[in-house]
Amino acid sequence: MTQYRRIYVPGASWFFTVNLAHKQGNHLLVEQIDLLREAFQYVKKRHPFCMDAVVIMPNHLHCIWTLPEGDSDYSLRWKLLKAFFSRGIPKGEVVSNSRERRRERGIWQRRFWAHLLTDQEDYNQHFDYIHWNPVKHGWVKKVYEWEYSSFHRAVRSGLYTLEWGHSGEFVIDVDD
Repeated sequence: MTQYRRIYVPGASWFFTVNLAHKQGNHLLVEQIDLLREAFQYVKKRHPFCMDAVVIMPNHLHCIWTLPEGDSDYSLRWKLLKAFFSRGIPKGEVVSNSRERRRERGIWQRRFWAHLLTDQEDYNQHFDYIHWNPVKHGWVKKVYEWEYSSFHRAVRSGLYTLEWGHSGEFVIDVDD
């Protein structure tokens, strides 16, 4: 079995990408948005963190979390969040033999992408990427049209204008 090495830095900010196991044609995250919101609330209540930015796509999500001082356990939070969400979905998804042996569901990819945000420029680039993602994937033409995003909260806070990202020159280069 592959050994994954993760960096754990207490109180740090992290960019995450989390995918469904079967992405093709799967819209589960937006179809079950209320359950996903409930899962986030459940985890935040038990293991607080600041959700700086988030976008929920039909089959994956991106977010930036800042963990409390002295706390670095984002893996536990993702484990709890995935489990809470999975328990709320009726069984019936395709499950591999490997997952079946471990009594796992087949909803989420086992792993997730975590990137330690190292400075303000890195943070800003990922913050923008999160909000641009629905346009990148062709779900909407303008950032403000996607409802499953913290973009509107950022507009209310004065971080963006409502028309942000609408010039044809805007390109963000972060792997998806």
